[in-house]
Amino acid sequence: MTTTQAVLDSLNQRWAQPSAPRPIVVIGAGSIVRDAHLPTYARLGFPVAGIFDINHSAAVERMAQFGLPRAFDSLKAALATDAVFDIAVPPHQIDTILDQMRPNCAVLIQKPMGRDLADARRILAQCRERQLRAAMNFQLRFAPNMLALRDAIGRGLLGDFTDLEVRIMLHTPWNYWAFLKGQPRLEVLMHSIHYLDLVRSLLGEPRGVYCKGVRHPELPDYADACTSIILDYGERIRASLTMNHTHKFNPLYAVSQLKLEGTRGAAIAKMGVNLNYPEGEPDRLEITTGDHWREVPLRGSWFLEAFEGPMANLQRFVAGEDETLMSPIEDALKTMALVEACYESSARGATPIPGE
Repeated sequence: MTTTQAVLDSLNQRWAQPSAPRPIVVIGAGSIVRDAHLPTYARLGFPVAGIFDINHSAAVERMAQFGLPRAFDSLKAALATDAVFDIAVPPHQIDTILDQMRPNCAVLIQKPMGRDLADARRILAQCRERQLRAAMNFQLRFAPNMLALRDAIGRGLLGDFTDLEVRIMLHTPWNYWAFLKGQPRLEVLMHSIHYLDLVRSLLGEPRGVYCKGVRHPELPDYADACTSIILDYGERIRASLTMNHTHKFNPLYAVSQLKLEGTRGAAIAKMGVNLNYPEGEPDRLEITTGDHWREVPLRGSWFLEAFEGPMANLQRFVAGEDETLMSPIEDALKTMALVEACYESSARGATPIPGE
């Protein structure tokens, strides 16, 4: 085994688990809870004290499906439980739930942080007023390939950043999430927000953003379905995101990847869940520090292993085992500000071309 491969094989891909997990109360019983949150907690042995949803039959169904002890009849009863709370509801419902939470609770909030920056600021104010220990569930930061990439960066394998590119060309079944129909914001708020948040965590804060989102004629009830984004990191780093969610043709050329180049090396990470969602494909991570690309053996993918980290980090933070939250509510506000800037840029339009 080469020295380089040995280093790649040793890259960290797992967030440490809490030594004594506290009970979890889940608020919301939709598809993301069914497909990701509850299966992950069951696999890790995290105790779930119960679940609540305004659609009580959905909560009862999840209770039976996962052997949970209780489906709460009311939000009040759910929030009265001594537990860590996992809020996984549409963005317009978050502030209503936070308004009823007891002070000093620990809460993990599914992204996005509201519908817009005004919502996000209100949510931050609520968390501060109640002194909530709150984190946003930006779980892509915790995907095995992204944790490994972060470790590789920390070990200096890539050197100084020069180029970052996220490229999505595939078919996304937006109708899978019924609440998205008719919403004024779609692609950046609900999807590209993951990559914008990840890029911020890797490269820091951009100076600004250029963005254009467009609709698709076959999706008249949905807003921005495809987006092009350029992040301004000055004269030394090119950073772009190209998102086409309406590529419905033969999947031969479908792609879902992040590429990061530096002065010493480069990495390409595949986000397989986007391909043939929700079944998905395995994630990948390849790194080069010279002429040869080497694959990093991964322990899992964005779905489902990435969902381990956010709750584990929050539980460990509450127990004093982690000094900080990796995605605290204050940091999430910066991601929402970047999302807001994307929509403002798209609305302003391009620079007119001067006449002859």
